[in-house]
Amino acid sequence: MLARLQALLAALWGGFLLCVAFAAAPSAFAVLERVQAGAFVARVFAVEAQVSLALGLVLMMIERRIARDAVEAGGASEQFSARLLLPAVALFCTVAGYYGLQPMMADAKAGHGIASFAALHGVSLGFFGVKGLAVLALAWISPRRSS
Repeated sequence: MLARLQALLAALWGGFLLCVAFAAAPSAFAVLERVQAGAFVARVFAVEAQVSLALGLVLMMIERRIARDAVEAGGASEQFSARLLLPAVALFCTVAGYYGLQPMMADAKAGHGIASFAALHGVSLGFFGVKGLAVLALAWISPRRSS
C-alpha cells in the first residue's frame, strides 16, 4: 500500500513540475505584461517550492517506513536506496534553488548583488531542471519495487 502511495505521489509531483515548467510560466509571459508575468510566476514558484518541500519529506518518510517494515519482516533493506536519494536531491535543489537563490535574485534585480540576475536565473533554472529529473526518475522507478 505504501509503495503505491509513493509511486502516486512521485508521479503527481512530477506532473506538477512539468505543468509549472511547460504551461504556467511560459503562458504567463505570453499573455501578461512582463512585470505582471514576473509577479505571477514568482508566486507560482513560491507555491511550487512549498509543495516540493512537503512532498519530498513525505516521500522520504514513506521510503524509510517501507525499509523499516522490510527489516521487521525479516528481509534485507538498503539504507540509502534510490527511492530515498532522489527525493533528497529534489529537496536540496528546492532549498538551494528557491530559498537560497531567490533572495540573491531579488538583490540582483535591484542592482545590488554579487552576480547578475541572468546568471542567477540560469543557476536557478538548472536546479529546477535537476529537481524535475530526480522526481521523474523517482516516479519511473517507484512502481518497479523489487520484492
